[in-house]
Amino acid sequence: MEESCPPQRCSEWVFRDVPSDITIEVDGTTFLLHKFPLVSRSGRIRKLVADHRETDISRIELVGLQGGADSFELAAQFCYGVNFEITPTNVAHLYCISDYLEMTEDYSKNNLFTRAEEYLETIVSKSLEMCVKVLQQCEKLLPLADELKIVQICIDSIASKACVEQIASSFSRLEYSNSGRLHMSKNQTNCESDWWIDDLSILGIDFYQRVVKAMKCRGVRPESIGSSLMNYAKKELLKKSKTDSISGHERVVVEAIISLLPIEKFAVPINFLFGLLRNAVIFDCAISCRLDLERRIGSQLDTASLDDLLIPSFRQAGDTLFDVDTVERILVNFSRSEDSEEDMDDFSLFESDNYPLSPSQTALFKVSKLVDNYLCEIAADANLKLNKFADVAEALPAHARTVHDGLYRAVDVYLKAHQHLTDSDRKKLCKLIDFQKLSQEAGAHAATNERLPLQSIVQVLYYEQTRLRNALFCSYQDEDPKNVNMQQSWRISSGALSAAISPRDNYASLRRENRELKLELSRLRMRLNDLEKEHVSMKMNMERSGSRRFFDLFSKAVGKLFAHRNETKVTERTCDKHVP
Repeated sequence: MEESCPPQRCSEWVFRDVPSDITIEVDGTTFLLHKFPLVSRSGRIRKLVADHRETDISRIELVGLQGGADSFELAAQFCYGVNFEITPTNVAHLYCISDYLEMTEDYSKNNLFTRAEEYLETIVSKSLEMCVKVLQQCEKLLPLADELKIVQICIDSIASKACVEQIASSFSRLEYSNSGRLHMSKNQTNCESDWWIDDLSILGIDFYQRVVKAMKCRGVRPESIGSSLMNYAKKELLKKSKTDSISGHERVVVEAIISLLPIEKFAVPINFLFGLLRNAVIFDCAISCRLDLERRIGSQLDTASLDDLLIPSFRQAGDTLFDVDTVERILVNFSRSEDSEEDMDDFSLFESDNYPLSPSQTALFKVSKLVDNYLCEIAADANLKLNKFADVAEALPAHARTVHDGLYRAVDVYLKAHQHLTDSDRKKLCKLIDFQKLSQEAGAHAATNERLPLQSIVQVLYYEQTRLRNALFCSYQDEDPKNVNMQQSWRISSGALSAAISPRDNYASLRRENRELKLELSRLRMRLNDLEKEHVSMKMNMERSGSRRFFDLFSKAVGKLFAHRNETKVTERTCDKHVP
């Protein structure tokens, strides 16, 4: 069987009237050339020919040549004096091949290495687009391109150009106001100076990672870095998702993007962070990457939506439909971040006469509603354990919820979906609810809800009875002119007093009132214990009678009571006016 001969390249630029006296083989491709043009420019070939002068070498194989046969053909053309254009797509190849063949000034004046180096430093480094094209070519020339500093030159140039464009854009947005002061115009957006974002998306993940790190060191805006990361992730992950198989490349991309996320809050939208978290779970990224994402999401959880929290579970059969463990860890991170912010907010309490809701309190209220809606969605899952449901509900501090209607609705959904719960589990579940914080409508529903334990229904009835008694008491005070005058004078004097005292004294007064409220709460708890004892006694009597007719009549009476309360709205409004 005859051996196949390697392919030959004989082009027009080779001397046809002079026979070839040397054959160069590169990656299986042979070039029929002449010694004199090659040894006059290449130090490497000159040494090889000189070492075999006695045997008159006629064949040389170049092993490990970066760029392959195409790069060598360009170098050979240069040796033969053929004119060709140096471009961003071939300058890296010429730089590497000229270093490999030792085509320096030591062997010929104005040699190929000098030409390529001059083009790289004077032409390519001045343009961000050219640097990106050169970097793209360098991916095929590693590690030599890195050793020759081609990669670093391009990376530094890209970072510098992006920073300069950003500064120039900021200066162009400066304008004078009517008062003569400089301010930043809002007519232009930051995206106008971030035109380079699409250019970087063609790079491989290794070079892209190095470019972004260099940009961070140069001070490029975190928002610009975030926009670039989002654009790169979208193109890279969507490109790979078209194939059915999942390779390790996706995991490398996700982990790299997570490591490049700016430390500044809100540099990227939270839905992008949740998207990264889902991909991190799918591609089995490192645990440290997932925990970092959960910490970032927790710091800005008040901007999330319900769809963001509904993370599918990618585990074994029999598990919950959604990843509840991840959401619980995110809530823990949120609570920790809120605790640290509250420590800083205590100082501002003494510096202002007005006490609006702090950002921390506003975030707590938003997240509490979000968590209650999330609990309603997952409560119907038959595989959701009671302890896991309770852990999510208790992940937020007690003062986060001003109204417990959402939590009551979630508990009711859980009781509907898990009818096999024992009495002790139902009691444990209902302990999550502060029935005193239910609205009138929710309280009316809870009072007649047969899924609730009898103890919880008694609590609801007690709080509703107390609320109705207070309303009637306020209406009685309003009918007495002496009480009205007394309350008005008390309001006037207390208002003058609060205006006269300092914020620090006012804060101390609030703390004293808080202690008094705690004492009152203790008294109510003692009263509740007495009611529980009465409830146990009543339950035993009902069990002896063997009928729940008494309880049904009692529930109907409670329903009539709430219907009657709709007729007393005027009285309740009058009472609200007197509540400070």
